[in-house]
Amino acid sequence: MTTAIPTPPAPEPGCIFCKIVAGEIPAYKLYEDEHALAFLDVGPLSRGHSLVIPKAHYTTLDQMPDGLVGACASLLPRLGKAVVAATGAPGWNVLQNNGPIAGQVVMHMHFHIIPRNEGDSLGYRWSAGKLDSQDAQTLLNDITSRLN
Repeated sequence: MTTAIPTPPAPEPGCIFCKIVAGEIPAYKLYEDEHALAFLDVGPLSRGHSLVIPKAHYTTLDQMPDGLVGACASLLPRLGKAVVAATGAPGWNVLQNNGPIAGQVVMHMHFHIIPRNEGDSLGYRWSAGKLDSQDAQTLLNDITSRLN
């Protein structure tokens, strides 16, 4: 099922990614279509670190129309496969941050494709806790009641 993509919002004047989309700032473009653009990150965490962005300006993933999320996300497997083949990396991460507290630096929604190699020291904290059954039920009710 394809969801229509509504008229996009106007570009943000100070947004570096909007300027890349407009051709005002050069980029090492990997892929481009009417909805999305993929390019090499100029501040890479590893060789081949790439970004996939919507051409329209949305700050976070939840602000985007479903069809546009699908258009961007559908590129991740193909681009990830190409990046790891080109770099020889045995693995890769897809990362997407929403808001400064989550690590978002450029306030234009984007996915990172980050090739990973043994000993690359790119770790992240994963301090897993334990889900309390009472809290799980509360969360389940609160979250599902807000799905639309």
